[in-house]
Amino acid sequence: MANYSDIKLTSLPEREMELSGLITVEKMAEMRKKALAKFKESVEIPGFRKGNAPEASIISKIGEMRILEEAAELALSEEYPNILEEHKIDALGRPEIAITKLAPENPLEFKAKISLYPEIKLSDYKTISKQQNLHTPSVGKKSETTVTEKEVDDVIHDIRQNIAHQKVHNENGSGKEHNHRKVEEKDLPEVNEEFAKMVGFANVSEMKEKIKENIAKEKEVKEKDKKRVEILEAIMKDSTINLPKVIIQSEQERMLAQFKNDIETAGVSYNDYLTQIKKTEEDLKNEWKETAVKRAKSQFVLNTIAKEEKIAPTEEDIKKEVDLIVSHHKDADRFRVRMYVENFLSNELVFQFLESQ
Repeated sequence: MANYSDIKLTSLPEREMELSGLITVEKMAEMRKKALAKFKESVEIPGFRKGNAPEASIISKIGEMRILEEAAELALSEEYPNILEEHKIDALGRPEIAITKLAPENPLEFKAKISLYPEIKLSDYKTISKQQNLHTPSVGKKSETTVTEKEVDDVIHDIRQNIAHQKVHNENGSGKEHNHRKVEEKDLPEVNEEFAKMVGFANVSEMKEKIKENIAKEKEVKEKDKKRVEILEAIMKDSTINLPKVIIQSEQERMLAQFKNDIETAGVSYNDYLTQIKKTEEDLKNEWKETAVKRAKSQFVLNTIAKEEKIAPTEEDIKKEVDLIVSHHKDADRFRVRMYVENFLSNELVFQFLESQ
């Protein structure tokens, strides 16, 4: 026999649902005994050792309502999963539970707002990927990645500017102030063998060749990323992806955390920055909502394809990458690093699968 009744389900926008119902008097009585026993072990009553005080003294000290609140929490923690299972509710994360009636020797009345797992119906991603691959040239062919002499010279010029800026900055001492004179042409180091060695190369020829190689690699990575975005957007265009609000909010929070880190890494106070741009955190999150939705949808598409195609990184590859990251970041939480690595490697394998169609 169920310990709950009168369960009512109401669909809400953005993949949310309201669940309301009752926990029976009998279940509440059982949970009240558990709650009382729990308090008996922890509450100190003068003249008694912990665990030996009379129940009446415990109730007198903490109050009947506090015991009922604890009983309600215990009852819901036990029965909520059973309700989800019986009604086949695919809940995501923790519910927002509100107790609407709590009284001695009465059923517990409650409401819960539940976030549901995303509803995803993917388009024919294999056919779409194949079509996208036919329309996009293969990435990585050297013949396609051209680097001009001007691009190489521009990089060298930037290096010279940075060296000159540091030199002029040092004229003021080692402080953080940047109220020094303007960098002039005469401050720029000459491009010669000595300059090449100063920046880590054997000679000018090697420096230019390495810079050219790096520019070519950057172009290839950008082209590969562009192609992957186009494949993913084409798949998403004809797919149904309904996300719960909680996932979008979680993505916005991730974006905010990264933004804070970037601001502080640049040596700027986050609060001062908000004051300067005359915006609040909520303003920023609202501005990023469209991007957050797109990023969240993209990740769920990749996760769904990985599941459908049984794509997963090997334990050996995961461990190797985790060990590498932890070796460079000694204070990193290994569990969080593993989650990041699994996700990153899985995404890479899915993209490789799509590119192979």
